[in-house]
Amino acid sequence: MPEEASVTVYYDGACPLCSREIDFYRRFRGASNIVWIDIADSGDHNIAPDLPSAAARARFHVRTSSGTLLDGGAAFAHLWSALPAFRWAGLLFRMPPLGWCLDRLYDGFLKLRPRLQRFAVRHTIDSKR
Repeated sequence: MPEEASVTVYYDGACPLCSREIDFYRRFRGASNIVWIDIADSGDHNIAPDLPSAAARARFHVRTSSGTLLDGGAAFAHLWSALPAFRWAGLLFRMPPLGWCLDRLYDGFLKLRPRLQRFAVRHTIDSKR
């Protein structure tokens, strides 16, 4: 674990889409300064005092270096800001109108996520045959 992490990312490693995306981000410069916490095996326990496991599984969360817990689009923008390759996107989507749009898009994705997960699992199984 890094001495002083810029952010802590809470992600659901049991979600095939989520884990692929996190694997993608972890390959970039700056990722070693981030604490990556897979909440898949947390059961019903709180992930942190202010983060119940059900909430952590329902939405993407990031804790800033100052301790603020962000979720949804704001969490993605903060993660992107911590990775030099995506810093421009993080800065762009931190601006209020674009941040609001990103959050609405993320909410839409969450409605589709169960179907997309089933498709991803089926596609992975079919490609292994």
